[in-house]
Amino acid sequence: MKLYAMSDIHGCLAEFEDALELVLDHLEGPDTMLVLLGDYIHGGPDGRKVLDRIMSLQENYGRDRVVTLLGNHEEMVLRGESTVDYMTRKFLEEPIHDDEDDKYIAWMEELPRYYVEGNSIFVHAGIDEEAGDMWEWSTDDWTLTWRFPATTGRIPGLDAKVVAGHVYTSQVAGNPHFHGIYYDGASHYYIDGDVLTSGYIPVLLVDTKEDSYYRVTQGGTWKIEPYEELDY
Repeated sequence: MKLYAMSDIHGCLAEFEDALELVLDHLEGPDTMLVLLGDYIHGGPDGRKVLDRIMSLQENYGRDRVVTLLGNHEEMVLRGESTVDYMTRKFLEEPIHDDEDDKYIAWMEELPRYYVEGNSIFVHAGIDEEAGDMWEWSTDDWTLTWRFPATTGRIPGLDAKVVAGHVYTSQVAGNPHFHGIYYDGASHYYIDGDVLTSGYIPVLLVDTKEDSYYRVTQGGTWKIEPYEELDY
């Protein structure tokens, strides 16, 4: 199986379409999937259009081929703390609601918080790393969508790789100029390239048969090396 993964689109439709150009031709073939890791809204101007695009992809290819996970920004809408177009992180005495959001809320309510394929765990924020290979039973909902800060290094007792968004890769790398896919050389791939700053959405390709991870660009597909080995 080959899985293409993106995260943290944040209402940036044009950048999302650019990333999809690298993927959609491959989705026509067998044993290929697209996995989106959440935070489709808030930030850019086209939150509703991004959601409409994702929903149309699921209609065209099927939800088994286009897997969409819940992010913390979608969860804020479900909690009534935000609408699709309006974001607030403040506690509100009364939930806020926009009737035009009803179809999106119904869709968000069905989103899973993680997805596992082969040796890869796809999640918006993270898992309970102290639980090792028992993470599925011990990880709470907050950890899956809100976990912070990002952690690096090998996860004891777990051979799988965690693929997550939520935290800018520039922050994980400690380098404000880095917006690519961050691999720690052990257990973590972070793919939130901060589209609002960088202007693009990184695309990760996971080949589960080979247990290999690649960065997909207009210039080609490149195996991802640990960040420390990159020339920065």
